[in-house]
Amino acid sequence: MDRDPHHHHHHPPHNTNYPRNTSSSRPTFNSNSIDDGGGGGPDSFVSATSSLEMMERFSRSSSSSSKPPPPIRHGSRGTEAFSSSLKEITDDDARFIYINDPDTTNQKLNFAGNSIRTAKYSIFTFLPRNLFEQFHRVAYIYFLVIAILNQLPQLAVFGRGASILPLAIVLLVTAVKDAYEDWRRHRSDRIENNRSASVLSSIDNTFQSKRWKEIRVGDILKISVNDTLPCDMVLLSTSDPTGVAYVQTINLDGESNLKTRYAKQETLLAHIPEKQEIPWVIKCEKPNRNIYGFQANMEIDGKRVSLGPSNIILRGCELKNTAWAVGVAVYAGSETKVMLNNSGSPSKRSRLETRMNREIILLSLFLIALCTVVSTCAGVWLVRHRDELDYLPYYRKKDFSDDVEEDYNYNGLGLEIVFTFLMSVIVFQIMIPISLYISMELVRLGQAYFMIQDTDLYDEASNSRFQCRALNINEDLGQIKYVFSDKTGTLTENKMEFQSASIKGVDYSGAKSLPQGDSEGYSIQVDGCVLRPKVKVKADPELQRLLRADRESEEGKHAYEFFLALATCNTVVPLVMETENPHLRLVDYQGESPDEQALVYAASTYGFMLLERTSGHIIVAIQGERQRFDVLGLHEFDSERKRMSVIIGCPDKTVKVYVKGADTSMFSVIDKSINSFVARATDSHLHTYSSIGLRTLVIGMRKLNASEFAHWQSMYEKASTALIGRASLLRAVAAKVEVGLHLLGASGIEDRLQQGVPEAIESLRQAGIKVWVLTGDKQETAVSIGYSCKLLTGEMTQIVINSNSKESCRKSLEDAHSMSKKLGAMSAGVPNSNIHSGRIPLALIIDGTSLVYILETELEEELFQLATKCNVVLCCRVAPLQKAGIVALIKNRTEDMTLAIGDGANDVSMIQMADVGIGISGQEGRQAVMASDFAMGQFRFLVPLLLVHGHWNYQRMGYMLLYNFYRNAVFVVILFW
Repeated sequence: MDRDPHHHHHHPPHNTNYPRNTSSSRPTFNSNSIDDGGGGGPDSFVSATSSLEMMERFSRSSSSSSKPPPPIRHGSRGTEAFSSSLKEITDDDARFIYINDPDTTNQKLNFAGNSIRTAKYSIFTFLPRNLFEQFHRVAYIYFLVIAILNQLPQLAVFGRGASILPLAIVLLVTAVKDAYEDWRRHRSDRIENNRSASVLSSIDNTFQSKRWKEIRVGDILKISVNDTLPCDMVLLSTSDPTGVAYVQTINLDGESNLKTRYAKQETLLAHIPEKQEIPWVIKCEKPNRNIYGFQANMEIDGKRVSLGPSNIILRGCELKNTAWAVGVAVYAGSETKVMLNNSGSPSKRSRLETRMNREIILLSLFLIALCTVVSTCAGVWLVRHRDELDYLPYYRKKDFSDDVEEDYNYNGLGLEIVFTFLMSVIVFQIMIPISLYISMELVRLGQAYFMIQDTDLYDEASNSRFQCRALNINEDLGQIKYVFSDKTGTLTENKMEFQSASIKGVDYSGAKSLPQGDSEGYSIQVDGCVLRPKVKVKADPELQRLLRADRESEEGKHAYEFFLALATCNTVVPLVMETENPHLRLVDYQGESPDEQALVYAASTYGFMLLERTSGHIIVAIQGERQRFDVLGLHEFDSERKRMSVIIGCPDKTVKVYVKGADTSMFSVIDKSINSFVARATDSHLHTYSSIGLRTLVIGMRKLNASEFAHWQSMYEKASTALIGRASLLRAVAAKVEVGLHLLGASGIEDRLQQGVPEAIESLRQAGIKVWVLTGDKQETAVSIGYSCKLLTGEMTQIVINSNSKESCRKSLEDAHSMSKKLGAMSAGVPNSNIHSGRIPLALIIDGTSLVYILETELEEELFQLATKCNVVLCCRVAPLQKAGIVALIKNRTEDMTLAIGDGANDVSMIQMADVGIGISGQEGRQAVMASDFAMGQFRFLVPLLLVHGHWNYQRMGYMLLYNFYRNAVFVVILFW
């Protein structure tokens, strides 16, 4: 783990030739990172001479849409380029990678190869391991003992073969099922290991095709567009001259938007010596599970360059919008971060079955007691009648049939008692019936059929039925106490939609219908081609008319600035995609935040279409006319300011600042004296938007005159190139320029919840089930979704824990404890203060960074105590394995049953950890479904699944068990009597 608690941004190094304006930005709300740490290489604003001409020169030279490095703030400790170079990785804790020299790299310590294995068994281990797992059922051991006893000639009550058959059949059926499942895992491993990749051959310096499993740490790989990464690799060069690569990390964290990664300027291809050894060495940390952190440095010709998370691409990511990328393998196979986060599939047993194991042990004791009574009585009887045993009717022990008198099978008093004991065990064995296990399997089969056939669990949208992938735990559905849910794609559809705009105090929410494909402002002509946005957005006809006809009016000018701000103040990259029609192309907007994408699609619908973004300029087609704007600087979003701004050089040589951000932070920097009526009207519109669950942003702008621009520019240069405390310096610069803004308006975006989610959560809550949401998304986003899906309510008291050191976590937890006690005492004094049994409801909101310091330490217990007092827990920015850690927190400390539900590869660990795992068969891949016990199409199906099927499954199974035990007890006690 990298140890820098302060800084979660990762930036290209100091001496890059990045155009200085490409700082990353996170326009949607807060990511709770503290940005005043050790500073670092400039946020990709680099050179100290900057002017409009300079920008243009850069923009011409950079052929691609290079986008800024994302602040990696995913709730795991981050590193910063600069601070990591200050803080040495000790040689003991490091691994050395000699670039393009896998032999030297693997010489001393043989690092893991790149072949992976997810299967449980091999041909040799299958029989012992599988039998070992099956004999976890105490009853099987019991049947085995009975069958062995029955093989002894003195005891054979039933036929010898007949006693072994039932157990053998049950074991065989289960073994065949397990073998088939494992064969499928072996097959997918084989396919994965035999995929091919281009590896640089050290003999003739050309790229040759190698199978994934043959890749070794130290190899140089070349990845082409849309390829999946075979291992974790540090970027050395990309097809983009500035060294930018875009990757999609859907398999890692479930987020489908593109992330930006960088090659260091020193390693770009131009610098690689031809036809000779590359004498570079990377010194990086040992493999760990933290997918959001990486700490390393590279020796290049005696000079040290530090590497951070923005320079590494992980196995399972896909390369997008980048023709090729070259990198060196640093972690392979089982040591890659994605494999370390794969917790392996545990074998799940039903809670009833575990309970039955206890009952069986009790019944065995009862059985032994009965048999002891029988054998003792037999012994007493034998002793009493020992003189008459030879002739006694029904017992006669002498055999007179032959000439020679001899005893029947009489073995002396002691052995007779023992044999009586064992024979009575065999006679009474029905006390624990093997038939019960077969009946249970049949009942489960019937219940699975009921669930699969239920039309209430059928999803028309994806045409998917309910899937029952694990038969042996379906009665557990009736016992669930905790539901752990992913947010993106499980509660929401992950489709943001622009709904409303308030411009200069006028609310435009009249967007009813989608505009027709050929309407103006929706498509433009470029070089004989029609360009059209990929996603259609509902438009307000009144607003469209205003933008087209009344451009010169006061309202028209404001609307023009508003949509120009939406089109320019973001980090979205436009991609032009071919279609079957050669004259039609679609513009697909890719950005790190779905909110930004929605705003840019909205702007293009109203005729402000973003066509090109490079490091130095953007091109926007305004009502069909292409205009070029220079991007002079960009102040990224951060959790203190809660806003982002961009400084734009317009075609008419004016310079403008466009700012967008959360309403709380924007109203403090808007000049209210200009038009107080507009501010009041906008504020009331914002309240209306958020009350219907829309995510709101406020937009403002102002013009900079020449002296202001020059002043800002010199400060910006200094801050951008500072080595220490750069983030806080840049924040100060931003604060100076983001003042006295004209309020342009506000936007309302809907992150569409899946159908029926609020009602489902309410029903689960009424049933006494606690719902926790664990998401990789930012805190503000998660909280706003929490409100719109009725997980959080206005009357709840929120406890927020965002800490980045163990001490501050401890303090936050202690404060939260005392606060919950206080609230408990307060609500005790107020009768009927709330429906929740007179207790003020609490909501705990915690981020992944805090969890790094809490999970698997002594603070875990405190978190558990606090979380169980809360009605709702919301965890933001959590890594996949942290999700599993949170489930384990409850599972290992209480008897309560847990259920995890998710739809992406990042939910697999959590699904496997919970007692019951449910996969949503949605947009995001199949990994969640493959790892789950049940799969279905929508979150709302949880209600019929748990409250109807779960209830009946448990009741049927419970009654059947009780009936079986009762019936057998009656049989046995009659025999005994």
